[in-house]
Amino acid sequence: MKVEQKGHTTIIKDTQGDIQSFVEKVTHEYNSFKSHNLILDVTHDKSVTLNHIKLFSDLSKTHRTAKKSFVIVAEDIDFNSVPVKLVVVPSLLEAHDIIEMEEIERDLGF
Repeated sequence: MKVEQKGHTTIIKDTQGDIQSFVEKVTHEYNSFKSHNLILDVTHDKSVTLNHIKLFSDLSKTHRTAKKSFVIVAEDIDFNSVPVKLVVVPSLLEAHDIIEMEEIERDLGF
């Protein structure tokens, strides 16, 4: 797991290729990330499926309740099948764009 801080956003990259353990690590260390917007990058693991992405649902719900953005970066999945509660994009650039838009929405009171 590699953690990178950029302003008000924390990028956490999975370096092991094991989504289950990555979810557990992020959940275990959540208190140190909870005050920032989160980008979880799982592009290192080419075997990621929609079921793996769904493992982040509880963490996403908790983070969004705290009025912070939670974006997952994954490749080669059917983005149309992703549950509405999760934000999944194919690149880090799009993840940063989503966070920027959500920050503007929160500033405007939406």
